[in-house]
Amino acid sequence: MIKIYHNPRCSKSRQGVAILEESNVEFETIKYLDQTLTKDELVEIISLLEIKPIELVRKNEKIWKESFKSKELTDDEIINAMIENPKLIERPIVVNNKKAVIGRPPENINRII
Repeated sequence: MIKIYHNPRCSKSRQGVAILEESNVEFETIKYLDQTLTKDELVEIISLLEIKPIELVRKNEKIWKESFKSKELTDDEIINAMIENPKLIERPIVVNNKKAVIGRPPENINRII
């Protein structure tokens, strides 16, 4: 089943949900700010996206700028920062079996549904 990691306060994330609804596919919505991801889940998502952990970080978030930006962090430390501060995770993320995309722009989602 398709999963969308969603933040309802984000317009791009809402557009991602709309794309899935308009495509008439079954999907599960995971509000990752409420249902914190485990480290294993986040590592799996990063692997499916085929990116480095830093590429999933929202670098304009205040918490990133104040607490992490000036530091040299390992991939593991970046993952831990996202687990502890889920607002740092780019959104929306859509996973369909063994494929995943970041929905920025939201039209990226069409590549995996």
